[in-house]
Amino acid sequence: MNLTERKKLVRDLTAIEGRWPGTDAERRAANLLADRLRALGRQADLEPIYVHPEYSLAIALYCAVAVAASLLSVAVPVAGLGLAAIALFALIGDLTTLFRAGRRIFYRRASQNVVSPGSRPDAPATLVLTAHYDAAKTGFVFSPGRARRAARLHERFRIGPFSAVFASFLLLVATLIARAAGIDAFWLSIVQLIPTAALLVTIVLLLDIALSKTVPGANDNATGVATAISLADELVGSLEHLDVWVVLTGAEEALMEGMVAFMRAHHSDFDRASTYFVNLDSLGIGEPRYALDEGFVIPFGYDERLISICEAIAEADEAGRFNARPARIRFGTDALPARLRGFSATTISCTDADGYIPGYHTPADVPDRLDDAALERAHAFAAEVIGLLDRDLGRMPVTRD
Repeated sequence: MNLTERKKLVRDLTAIEGRWPGTDAERRAANLLADRLRALGRQADLEPIYVHPEYSLAIALYCAVAVAASLLSVAVPVAGLGLAAIALFALIGDLTTLFRAGRRIFYRRASQNVVSPGSRPDAPATLVLTAHYDAAKTGFVFSPGRARRAARLHERFRIGPFSAVFASFLLLVATLIARAAGIDAFWLSIVQLIPTAALLVTIVLLLDIALSKTVPGANDNATGVATAISLADELVGSLEHLDVWVVLTGAEEALMEGMVAFMRAHHSDFDRASTYFVNLDSLGIGEPRYALDEGFVIPFGYDERLISICEAIAEADEAGRFNARPARIRFGTDALPARLRGFSATTISCTDADGYIPGYHTPADVPDRLDDAALERAHAFAAEVIGLLDRDLGRMPVTRD
């Protein structure tokens, strides 16, 4: 697929408005993408999954429980501590994708992943190209000025969108431990007030997201989808050591529920020693970035082989063809569930110099805002990474377990 064809696919996908996880629009988008893959001669299956899309309501609930625990601790410290610990445990489960205890309280919806297996199951290794096709909701926190300042904080201090929430939980639990130990001082009440107030503000912001509209999602992530399909089409027949899968996930904007479901269903289909996940996300504005690690609060390092390949390409790029550089991501993409389940993975994305993705989770994320040069750079960089991985596997092959 050339640039014109990729841009047309982006427009076709964004023309399906309201692709929030679990909606009819998301289902129609999945059908469109399955048809495009089949038109290229690839097998494409729609795998139904069930998701709980309202992550913002779930996390708002955890915050509300923590606030209630703070109030309860004044009268019954041990009970307040126990309630706060439960809320923290549920929050960790959501932010690591490992379990979703609190999410089940809210409504369940049907979603689907578009899964296109490779045609060479006997190849020495497997490459899984992933990209999500659903679209996010906007909200007050995603306004360009606030989002850009947040991106600068992320670049400088590695502070992610949920870092303050998690820190508030930890500080609150620490004060409640002190109360349960018998400390009842004025200064402790002041300290306890800080995370309690922060969690109240967080509840309001999360409710605002839940009530907001779904954005067009041209850059995030119709560009990743178009690039994944294009790469799979262009590289077929040119790779000697890789069997190429394409997995286009639904419900990524619900904290990667689609990818979590895919890994749950297919983790036994792949050999951990010889399978590589390359996630493509937001490739239409800025310059390429490759993830060194990722995680909402706790960073999980990505595969050394993939990172070394990305670094080698970046260092050899004296002409500035890509201007690629590493990134440490303090939120989550579809590479994270694969990494947490023991697979080699990384994410390739694009940002501006501040680490900001222009139009991120706003109504301005439309096809006309995309930069052709950025789309070409990201496509070429990802193709270079995959090609070098294939050659590297030829020199230092892996052994399937």
